[in-house]
Amino acid sequence: MTSYSLALIPGDGIGVDVTEAALRVAHAAGARFGFSLETTTFPWSCDHYLTHGMMMPEDGIAQLSGFDAIYLGAVGWPDSVPDSVSLHGLLLPIRKAFRQYANIRPHILLPGVEGPLKSQGFDILCIRENTEGEYSGAGGRVHQGTPDEVAVETSVFTRAGVERILRFGFEQARARRKKLTSVTKSNAQKYSMVFWDEVTRELAADYPDVEVTHTHIDAMAAKMVMAPESLDVIVASNLFGDILTDLGAAIQGGLGFAASANICPDRSFPSMFEPVHGSAPDIAGKNIANPIAAIWSAAMMLEHLGEAAAARAVLAAIETATAGGIGTRPGSHSTEAITTAILTALEA
Repeated sequence: MTSYSLALIPGDGIGVDVTEAALRVAHAAGARFGFSLETTTFPWSCDHYLTHGMMMPEDGIAQLSGFDAIYLGAVGWPDSVPDSVSLHGLLLPIRKAFRQYANIRPHILLPGVEGPLKSQGFDILCIRENTEGEYSGAGGRVHQGTPDEVAVETSVFTRAGVERILRFGFEQARARRKKLTSVTKSNAQKYSMVFWDEVTRELAADYPDVEVTHTHIDAMAAKMVMAPESLDVIVASNLFGDILTDLGAAIQGGLGFAASANICPDRSFPSMFEPVHGSAPDIAGKNIANPIAAIWSAAMMLEHLGEAAAARAVLAAIETATAGGIGTRPGSHSTEAITTAILTALEA
C-alpha cells in the first residue's frame, strides 16, 4: 500500500474544525482506494506566536521540507495578533521557500447551491501568481509616528516569475476548454502590467491552440458577475488574483466553498493545500463551520499526490451531498452533518 507523509497545520479558529473534517474524508478515500496518509501535526498558530513570539520555529521550513504535502487549516486571530504578523510569519514564508508559485482556486457552482447570480452554472479556474508581485514584501517606512512619515511598498515582477505562472496557466487551459484570460491593469500601471501583457503575447505563440484574452482587473470583476459562464482559466498577479478569487468564492455561494492549492509545479518541494475562508474566530468550535472548502482542498491534495481516482470520488461525494441539500446555505447544517453526508456518499 502506498503511504504519503502529510504535515498538518490546523492553525487557528475553525481551521482546527475543518482540518479534522478534511482528514476524516481523506483517510476514508485512502481506505477505499488503497493508500494511507501518515500525518504529523504542527501546532503553529497565533497561540504559538503569543507563547513563543513567532508563528513557527526558526527551523520550521526545514521541518516541513521532507513531507509529501502540507495541509493548512487557517491562520489568524486579529484580536490578539495582527494579520500582517500571522500572514508574514507562516503562510507567505512557506509559499516562498517551497516555490509554491502557482495558487490554484476552482470556482464551480456545486449542485444544489444557489449562488447570488442568475447564472445556470460556471467552471472557472483562477491561477494566481503566489510568490512575488504586490506581495513581495519590498519596501519600508521612515519617520514613523511623525507628520512626515512615508510608507513605500514596491511590487516586484521578474521575467522568470511572470513566464512560469503564465506557462502554468496555458498548460491548464490546454487541458480544459482552451481559453485563457490574462488579467492586468496596464492602462494605469505602465511598467509592471505592460510587461505582464508583453510576456503573455510572447508566450501565446507557443500555444496556438489556446484562445487568449487580455482584460483589465476592473472589467474582469464585472465579467465574473455578468458572464461567469464565459470564463475558463484566469491568470493574474498576486494581488489581483487574491481579490478575484474572493469574488469567485462569492459567486459560487460563499467562502465555505473556496478551496485552494499552493503548488510547486516541478515538485522539488512540497505543495500546500488550504481552504481560503479564514479562521472565523466568532464561530470556532461551535460545529457550524462549513467544511466543504477544506474537504475540496483535500481532494486537490490527493490529485496532486497522484491519487486522481480518489480525488474525483471525493469531489463526487461533495456534489452528492450538496445535491441533496446538505451544506448548501450558511448555517443550514452542522460541520459534523456535512462531513457525515460526504463520508456516506464516498463510501457508497
